Amino acid sequence: MTSDPIRILLADDQENIRHAFRIILDSQPDMTVVAEAATGTAAVEQARHLRPDVVLADIRMPGLDGLEVTRLLAGPDVPDPIRVVVVTTFDLDEYVHTALRNGACGFLLKRSGPALLTEAVRAAMSGDTLISPQVTVRLLRHLTTPPPRPARTGTARLTDRELQITRLVARGHTNAEIATILFISPGTVKNHIAGIQNKLGTRNRVDIAAWAWESGIMTS
Repeated sequence: MTSDPIRILLADDQENIRHAFRIILDSQPDMTVVAEAATGTAAVEQARHLRPDVVLADIRMPGLDGLEVTRLLAGPDVPDPIRVVVVTTFDLDEYVHTALRNGACGFLLKRSGPALLTEAVRAAMSGDTLISPQVTVRLLRHLTTPPPRPARTGTARLTDRELQITRLVARGHTNAEIATILFISPGTVKNHIAGIQNKLGTRNRVDIAAWAWESGIMTS
């Protein structure tokens, strides 16, 4: 018995972008685009009505921008959040930070290509946070500028395997890539990451990556 396809809502004020994304996503056997919105206001209304699995939201839209759409649909105060992946032309650091703080489970540049677009949707569904490699490398490089800070209060010692996985997460690898590198199953990677989050008191893999670079383990 096959599982239901991932239901996706596209929010972008450019019709040609929505059309291109629809072609890419609808061509995947496990995905289907259920709605489109040309404004942020319409995106929020449709998402709340249709409850898609994933919303792909541009940042610059009429009405509400994509960052506000993310906050309203996936923010920390939302009782029943919807997964939102921000897909934009603009890779300003302030956008990335705001999107993640507002609950986004991915930040993708439109120039990243079809493969990364579909990977971001699947990552969102599996609980991962995918960020365009160009953005990840720049953000993590910035984190190496200040001197290392002590580990967070209450942090338990990570095992050697957890340290391996933490370093790979910090370098932007997905669960599948980590599994291949370490010759373990993706499910085992996911379990390890859950344990790492519990020990570090982090919310997601982006927080794990930030902790890794700030704590100094990437250079040790």
